[in-house]
Amino acid sequence: MFYFLLLSNTVCWRLLFLFAVGFKPFATMQKAHHMLLFGCELPGSAAEIWDCGEMTNAGPSFERAPTCQDKPNILYAWGRDAPQLKLPEGVGFKVGGDTPIQYLVLQVHYMKKLGPDYSGVEIESTLEPQEKTASTLLMVTGGTLPPHKKETFETACIVDEDVELHPFAFRTHTHRHGIEVGAWVVRERPDGVDEWQLIGARDPLKPQMFESVNNTNIVIRQGDTVASRCVMENKEDKAFIMGNTGEDEMCNYYLMYWVYGDNVLRDNTCYSPGAPFYHWSTEAGLNHIPKLP
Repeated sequence: MFYFLLLSNTVCWRLLFLFAVGFKPFATMQKAHHMLLFGCELPGSAAEIWDCGEMTNAGPSFERAPTCQDKPNILYAWGRDAPQLKLPEGVGFKVGGDTPIQYLVLQVHYMKKLGPDYSGVEIESTLEPQEKTASTLLMVTGGTLPPHKKETFETACIVDEDVELHPFAFRTHTHRHGIEVGAWVVRERPDGVDEWQLIGARDPLKPQMFESVNNTNIVIRQGDTVASRCVMENKEDKAFIMGNTGEDEMCNYYLMYWVYGDNVLRDNTCYSPGAPFYHWSTEAGLNHIPKLP
């Protein structure tokens, strides 16, 4: 069972730009299952701490409200005792000023109710302008993992915005049935053959850190397809849906990238309904699909 609590802080210099360039977690998996740091134009509640209502009810002591009143932006995610993250030289998340990030909201996921907890994230920031702006694309699926079956949960989205994205780090997340989570850039050749370039893959049951991509020279452009896949195996007698509680499963891939200037993706989520309703070879029409691990 998960309990979600959120803590909101306004960006101190509302008229200035800050650049977040590093994140240091202060948490252990014995207390906090995982944490997500969001940027919001307005937080979901005026309270300092509230229940985001995405999983189970945290109790009558906390107001239930969404993470953000508007579209949330993911700045950082942590789980399974992952280490700190330092962004590449010259790269930073732009917050404050006239950006849509005026508040930082830390979402902490608990497996069980605990006593006092001081889990959090220390943010390294600078007022010095950074040449490159960081952002995060979330790739996520729905779907159902049947009993006694190995299944894949896949999503694929065509980049329809005039952007040039430079991936530099990724993070994977499932619950206990995950085997491998990976993502690729897919380009169709003139002869109709799809070429797959691996961004990065990882065992989601290892520390859920942001890991460097396989090739920092990858550039994602308009017309490219970004595709992610979670490989899961269920040896139990019951099915598991992709959902929000600790009794469900999850298929998440966080792709952190930078751009020159401020031209980040307007739509920062890629979603599919997942298995059994969606697969690359049928619904997405992709071919020459990478082999399973």
